[in-house]
Order: sequence, then structure tokens, then C-alpha cells
Amino acid sequence: MSTLPATPRPAATVLLLRDDPFEVLMVRRNARGVFASALVFPGGMVEAEDASEDWLPHLRGHEGLSIEERAHRVAAARETWEEAAILLVREGDTACPLPPDRPEPTLFRQIVADSGGHLDLAALAPFGHWITPVDAPRRFDTRFYLAHVTREQEARCDGSETVEMEWIAPHEALDRARRGDAGIMFPTKLSLLRLTETPCPQTALAATLTRQVVPVLPVVEPREGGTVVFIPQDAGYAEWEEFTPHPPARG
Repeated sequence: MSTLPATPRPAATVLLLRDDPFEVLMVRRNARGVFASALVFPGGMVEAEDASEDWLPHLRGHEGLSIEERAHRVAAARETWEEAAILLVREGDTACPLPPDRPEPTLFRQIVADSGGHLDLAALAPFGHWITPVDAPRRFDTRFYLAHVTREQEARCDGSETVEMEWIAPHEALDRARRGDAGIMFPTKLSLLRLTETPCPQTALAATLTRQVVPVLPVVEPREGGTVVFIPQDAGYAEWEEFTPHPPARG
């Protein structure tokens, strides 16, 4: 009897960029979290509250966005606050208290209101769109965004949801993954690879304006000695497949 694929859950993730030198923020979540062993960007699930019209008085740059896109960008900003303590507001106080463990989404709207500013959805530039392969038991439909922050905006772990974080040059993160020093998933790797095509946050953001974001559904196929993951070449990534060898059998 055939089993239907799991329905992908909507999610959002953010590549926070800063200058001098060009770096991106990466985090590790606690052992109970999703992708706990991997080096990832801040991100998580889109919640029903993220689409609430109660958000409208607290937003800027949302005009013209669909309800779905607006909810994804609110979720991206919320996860940035929850996992990195960075508040993407305009004309307000970007300093905020360390978030509690797994805070309610409604608390984030109050944090934005208390800052005296507005959540700037235009500051989140669409960068990628990845959907987990159909045979995976847990699937996500994740939109990737870029956001440029200053060096004065201090990223902090809460010690609960995120337990490690670091600002790292995109090429250095890739080098670590190639040496086996850091676990980085295929979509994260290709996102880092795309960042290496530009020299600074400003050019990375400008490039997103000229690039169409294509939803990418990787296909996983067994091959002799391992598996290969590949995506359509027209998705626009410099590398579009990856071979993962099977681990050696233990006697």
C-alpha cells in the first residue's frame, strides 16, 4: 500500500549579513531542536499569529505583499528575534531583552510595539525557496531571506533554543563543511555558495532584485555507494547536485 508524502510545513529562515568583514550569522540549536547537529541560519515555522491583521499597525514595507508572503516575513523577523535577539524594526529601539524559551508569537508583536518602531518587512529580501524532498518523514516549505544589520546590533543566544552562534565569512563556512568540520545541509550550503558570488551585503541584496526566486524541490536518488541529491540547473545555483557516500559497514 502506497503512503502519501508528508505535507510540507511553511517555514522561514534569515541570512543576517554584516560588513567589514562580510559575515553571515549561523547558529546551533539545542539537542531537542530540529537540525540540532547542523550549522544553520536562524529560522522556524510560520505560525497562524504571523498572518494576523493585528500586525498591520506595527508594520512597514508590507504594502503589496500577499497575506502569505507577509506572514512568512513576520515569521522570519520573529525567528530572528527568538533565536538571535535581533529586532528588525525601523525608527525604534533595536535593543530587546533576551527572549524566553519558546515564547508565544503574540509576545513578539508586543515587543515590536514597545520598541516604538515598526517591523520593517521591506528589509527582508527574498533569497531562496526550498521544499524538503517528498520521501522525507518531516517536510518543510521554507522561504529564505536576506537582512543587513549593523555591527552594533549584538546577536545573543538565549541558552535554550539556540546554544551556539557565530558570525562567519560565507567562504569559511563552506570550507569547514568541505573539511568535515561542520555539518551543513544542502540548501544551507548552496545559500552560502550564492553569498560567495558577491563581495558585501549591499551587492548581495542588490543581486536579489535581479534574480527570480524559484521553488526548489530536491530529488534524492540512490547510486552505487551512496545517494545523490540534485536540483534543476535553472534554479540558478553554481552547484546543483551533491553525492553523499554511504557510511562504511561495521563488522
